[in-house]
Amino acid sequence: MRILKRLAILAPIALVVLAGTVWLPWYSVGPGPAREIQPLIQVEGHPEYASTGRFVMTSIRFDQLTPFGAFFAWIDPHRAVVPRSELFAPGQTPQQERQRAISQMDQSKLDATYVALSELTGYPKEHRRGALVESVVEGCAANGELYPGDLILAIDGRPIRGAADASRAIEAAPPGLTLAFDVRAGGERHHIDLVREPCGGREEALVGVLLIPNFPFGVEIESGGVGGSSAGLMWALGLYDLLTPGDLTGGRTVAGTGEIGLDGTVYAIGGIGEKIVAAERAGAAVFLVPQDNLAEAAAAGGDGMELVPVSTFADALAYLEREA
Repeated sequence: MRILKRLAILAPIALVVLAGTVWLPWYSVGPGPAREIQPLIQVEGHPEYASTGRFVMTSIRFDQLTPFGAFFAWIDPHRAVVPRSELFAPGQTPQQERQRAISQMDQSKLDATYVALSELTGYPKEHRRGALVESVVEGCAANGELYPGDLILAIDGRPIRGAADASRAIEAAPPGLTLAFDVRAGGERHHIDLVREPCGGREEALVGVLLIPNFPFGVEIESGGVGGSSAGLMWALGLYDLLTPGDLTGGRTVAGTGEIGLDGTVYAIGGIGEKIVAAERAGAAVFLVPQDNLAEAAAAGGDGMELVPVSTFADALAYLEREA
């Protein structure tokens, strides 16, 4: 009888403990932090002109849930509960997904810098020596060996002047040949051997890199632990405004999102509803939204915040110059 009484007391306690510590294959998706852009950008060798307002990038946050966490996420109007399969590819670990997201962010920073500098300077024609890795092709030799932002200094001992020079050196090598790359990454020099061979579902021999010219002066962007490609538009605008006299913000808080291509195209992204909420919480007066996300963004709310659809970097720049 005493044992039954103890079990009756302990059972609810055990259920409470399990509900708070057992991880489910479900995640919550909600608004992430909104971070000001310009303090995260460092430029070396060019005058800077800080804005009086703020450029803000928005993000989403997802967390694995316990039963307790699932309940509280379910009743939160700003969070959704989704199965793991919606966030991770089959067989992919959270660590692998994290690495992929960080690599996407690194690529977005490169693309944003390319676009901003192309508007302001003689870049990409004018550049420093070396070739920057913009992206790598999955399934090719460079995948897992080179990463966005790595600077190729030499190939087979031959100094590289620019991206076109590096491409010629790679394409001149016969299929099956191993090429020796001298690379600077994270402030250190590395030696990497890559085989040029058919890969990535293509018949031609590749090492699997897309290259852009080195920048004409130093640009460092610190994104912290935020991953993904959707901050490209805001990186480009924040950098452009930092490098030019005047103030594109007009003293306001300008939030936004959108993946940016090397040609300045702004692409639709996911999680627009959560990013609208993040922008509202940051006190944004304006939200720059990819044209293809406009209907979804309008449905998400954004009371008192102007939604400005853009298809290109030039669209966003024209709006800000007109309003400022």
